Amino acid sequence: MRLKTSLLQEPKHKELVSCVGWTTADELYSCSEDHQILKWNLLTSETSLVVKLSEDIYPIDLHWLPKTVGGKKPNQTEIFVLTSTDGKYHLTTKMGRVEKSVEAHKGAVLAGRWNYDGTALVTAGEDGQIKIWSKSGMLRSTLASQGSPVYSVAWGPDSDRVLYTSGRQLVIKPLQPSAKVIQWKAHDGIVLKVDWNSVNEVILSGGEDCKYKVWDSFGRPLYSSSSHDYPVTSLSWAPDGEVFAVGSFNTLRLCDKTGWSYALEKPNTGSVFSLAWSADGTQLAGACGNGQVIFAHVVEQHWEWKNFVITLTKRRTMQVRNVMNDALDILEFRDRVIKTSLAYGHLVVATSLQCYVYNSRNWNTPLIFDLKEGTVSLILQAEKHFLLVDGAGLYTFSYEGRLISSPKFPGMRADILNATSVSLSNDSIAIRDKSDEKVIFLFDALTGKPFGDGKPLTHKLEVVEVALDKCGPSTERKIALIDKNRDLYLTSVRHLGREPKICKIGSMVHSMAWNDAANILCGIQDNLFTVWYYPSVVFTDKELLPKTLLTKDGSEFSRAPHVLGYVGTKVTLRQGDGSLVYSSVPPYPALLHEYSTTARWEDALRLCRFAKDQSLWACLAAMAMANRELTTAEMAYAAIGELPRVQYINFIKEQPSKESSLAHILMFSGQIQEAEATLLQAGLIYQAIRVSIDLFNWERALELAVKHKTHVDTVLAYRGKFLQKFGRKETNKRFLQYAEGVEVDWEKIQAKIDMELAKEREKAANTSMRSSVASRR
Repeated sequence: MRLKTSLLQEPKHKELVSCVGWTTADELYSCSEDHQILKWNLLTSETSLVVKLSEDIYPIDLHWLPKTVGGKKPNQTEIFVLTSTDGKYHLTTKMGRVEKSVEAHKGAVLAGRWNYDGTALVTAGEDGQIKIWSKSGMLRSTLASQGSPVYSVAWGPDSDRVLYTSGRQLVIKPLQPSAKVIQWKAHDGIVLKVDWNSVNEVILSGGEDCKYKVWDSFGRPLYSSSSHDYPVTSLSWAPDGEVFAVGSFNTLRLCDKTGWSYALEKPNTGSVFSLAWSADGTQLAGACGNGQVIFAHVVEQHWEWKNFVITLTKRRTMQVRNVMNDALDILEFRDRVIKTSLAYGHLVVATSLQCYVYNSRNWNTPLIFDLKEGTVSLILQAEKHFLLVDGAGLYTFSYEGRLISSPKFPGMRADILNATSVSLSNDSIAIRDKSDEKVIFLFDALTGKPFGDGKPLTHKLEVVEVALDKCGPSTERKIALIDKNRDLYLTSVRHLGREPKICKIGSMVHSMAWNDAANILCGIQDNLFTVWYYPSVVFTDKELLPKTLLTKDGSEFSRAPHVLGYVGTKVTLRQGDGSLVYSSVPPYPALLHEYSTTARWEDALRLCRFAKDQSLWACLAAMAMANRELTTAEMAYAAIGELPRVQYINFIKEQPSKESSLAHILMFSGQIQEAEATLLQAGLIYQAIRVSIDLFNWERALELAVKHKTHVDTVLAYRGKFLQKFGRKETNKRFLQYAEGVEVDWEKIQAKIDMELAKEREKAANTSMRSSVASRR
């Protein structure tokens, strides 16, 4: 990925250009110290004078009022704020007419920024004051005042905090007076420029120490560049938060959100004082010290999937290369490409007006449909359909271009969704809420309606990343989530009426990805690369989880690798320095998943015997138990030396009826209440009481016996035996109360138990007899 820059032969401005701002994706306004405001049309390559300002106005900063806001109605008035050296800011229309000039600061107004919905303006001055103004130019409050000039200011993602510079320090100050202020030393020289992205909530800063740095929203350092030759005079996030640009003297840099640099350009510009991205994130403009305005757009982006590599060669042209036979295809588009995604044999390309869907088997005839909004900020793909996110909402389309659904929930802001907060599978969509990050909304992808009773999934901590698994039936859909403590949890998407069971399967997990063809999860765990061969094992046999993992030492990767994707047996990782590394995972677990879903248990056993891998046997044991395939499970548990479990499986097989077996299988997975309910429903009261006795849950056993008026003596007898063994006296009042009126005779009790079991066997035999007679008929 790199920037393709263009400069005019002769600069249009006579003096240095101080600020630039986009009105649309193809129109830019620039202000210069020659008092001119110029309008640049990129489609016709024409430049025209908007207005010549009065001689006493030297512009410093310019910011257009935001147009649309998270799907709400657009702001009709097209105005921008222009700050100048005379201590005023000017609200100016598109035609260049100054609507209002406001005395704001003593000395120059060094920065002016609208918040995200255009309801407030923040200005920062040479006098060290930061003021908040209403849209019409009335002073609302003075947020801060300090002894040194404030060179740059930025709004927080929710417009509830302001980040500003204070010498070498950075300060985050909430608008609420009582909230805590965060302040930290950021650079060794004066901080000249800051920016804060609303999608990924990451902060950028650049200073006179010739470095740019990346921080999280708590002021913790994520990246620091090496020292450049000249101070960093400008920097700007692309709207989607994936890349940012950094400007310095005769220098323009394109960097990834994690800080490493994609490309360095050395244009003849003088210092770049201001950088601005167009709203669709495809173009960049810079205000230069020598009177030039530099334009740049991103080219040579790469996408990979299996044997295809796709490169964006020009704004409207892509090259598809099949690495197996070196076949080349060129794809041409009518408008410039904004977002692209390649997965599941389909390439989805969103341009400024249309969406193109290509099938990897045929690159000549794309399916094309028009887009409503234009600026697509995210594309996610599943096997059967894909999801487009734009400023107004989310839309699921089939690969035939048919709109399937458009999920909505109250307070949804589509403009700040990114790949970690939304996930898509063949039948479900998961979206993490922005206003309360503990909440995950789950939708049916085919109807757009919330699952079940419409209650979202609520975790106990803020969720950082969500991911739905990609395979298997929709009833067994699972969602993996990483929370603020970096713990990884797994839970079911569809939980019928019950409180969802959220099980922890890993800690210190930094990033994760599901496999595209089997429900295998991989992730970076502390300094290990870990693969969860069968994450659902936590719902069947929790203690098997450590045995079903593959871990590789992460020292072969450099600092903080990030999982990009897991396709087939290949995991793609992006290292801290930006290089791509690949790690391979054995193909056997995916085969085992396939055998398990198609109930080919003999083949599964054969595979495990061939591979001689303990983790595969452990996976097979859990899969077989989940599918109630006891014979296979018994063999698999025997292979990993889990003898108590083998004995318990044999005990389950010896149960007199199907209901009892089922209840004990549920017990095996730790689902005690479900097991008890199954037995009571089948009228097997003794078995239900016996379950509570075996678990030493005496209170419940007595409660059931009293309620159903049977086997009270059995419970008391076993309780007595238990206490005798430990040499203890009965202290429980309820037991003492019943012990007075009930005599305990072991022979009678044994006879009663034998009779119960015989009755149960007879009933089970009759049922199977009936069903075989019915099938003969």
